[in-house]
Amino acid sequence: MAESETGQERTEEPTQRRLTKAREEGQVARSRELNTTLLLLAGVGGLMAMGGELGQALAELMRASFALERAAAFDDHALVDGLFTGLRRVLATFLPLFLLWFLAALLGPLLLGGALFSGRAIRPQGSRLNPLKGLKRMVSVNALVELGKSVAKFLLVGGVALVCLLGLEPALLQLGAMPLQPALERALRLSSWTVLAVSSSLIVIALVDVPWQLHSHRKKLRMTRQEVLDEFKDSEGKPEVKGRLRQLQREMAQRRMMEALPEADVLITNPEHFAVALRYRPEEDAAPVVVARGTDQVALRMRELGDQHDVVRLSVPLLARAIYYTTELDQPIPAGLYAAVAQVLAYVFQLRAHRRGQAEAPEPPRQVEVPERWHFDSRGRPLGGAGGQDSGSAL
Repeated sequence: MAESETGQERTEEPTQRRLTKAREEGQVARSRELNTTLLLLAGVGGLMAMGGELGQALAELMRASFALERAAAFDDHALVDGLFTGLRRVLATFLPLFLLWFLAALLGPLLLGGALFSGRAIRPQGSRLNPLKGLKRMVSVNALVELGKSVAKFLLVGGVALVCLLGLEPALLQLGAMPLQPALERALRLSSWTVLAVSSSLIVIALVDVPWQLHSHRKKLRMTRQEVLDEFKDSEGKPEVKGRLRQLQREMAQRRMMEALPEADVLITNPEHFAVALRYRPEEDAAPVVVARGTDQVALRMRELGDQHDVVRLSVPLLARAIYYTTELDQPIPAGLYAAVAQVLAYVFQLRAHRRGQAEAPEPPRQVEVPERWHFDSRGRPLGGAGGQDSGSAL
């Protein structure tokens, strides 16, 4: 088990912050075996696909280069122009193959670790010149794994090459009895397929190396329990992190409110700046419960959503403010407001009975009595002796 400089074991998985910091420093999982395999397969595949065209282009280039007129032999400029013309033709001929190799070289890192450019990774560091750390790396688990991969590659590549040679032995012996041109073409085809088979065998090594590199990278970034606690404290102490957490909490609370609002029995408003939604299930709730509460834009959204789901809405300003400033979300209302809320709920239940055809249409409560000690202004300040004059009427 890896240990930190403080002697504590690194048993905790790296946090997202640790992973992000490591990436900024250029520490990502990479597999040389994957890159090597892709380059070899791209090179062999490109040569097999474009080999005929490349051979013809080179043959024409050689004929043009060696067909030298007598006048050009005594012209210095002609020789230089011919050299540069030949180089341009060579580059143009091999450009598709070079592009294929370039794409293969990019694909390996992109598949494992993603695109990354970090100037910190190429900065000179004195710790890299420490001979003691170099010796530790030589006898580490990674060194043993690299040795094992080298031995496995030697055995695997050698074994595949031997099997290919034994399988192609009759075809190779027949080359001596063939004319030169067909023999060369057949030899090139056999060689290409042999190299492709040998290169494909490295896929097995890459399939083993990629999971190991991911595991090794994750293990290298493990943290001690103390490091996790310190990072959490550091993150929590930042104002921007706290602000973001509070914003996320508000958004989650609003979503939860809006989902619960259709289940409310009544929506009590100010009528515009405050809104509280109450639910009362006698078999479940000891007292009416606040399922949603809000001001201004949130209150407007609550009124719109309540109208969409046919939630009864009453305008009782004093009661709306009293509930808003004294009761948290998903909490029952205080006992001092039982009588006032009972007036509202009695009207709601009578209205439901009327809609079912079981009672006459009820009259909305004209005066909801809210005790003086529960009177608040729009800023949450007690109104003192304001009385019940601002109790409001039902809509």
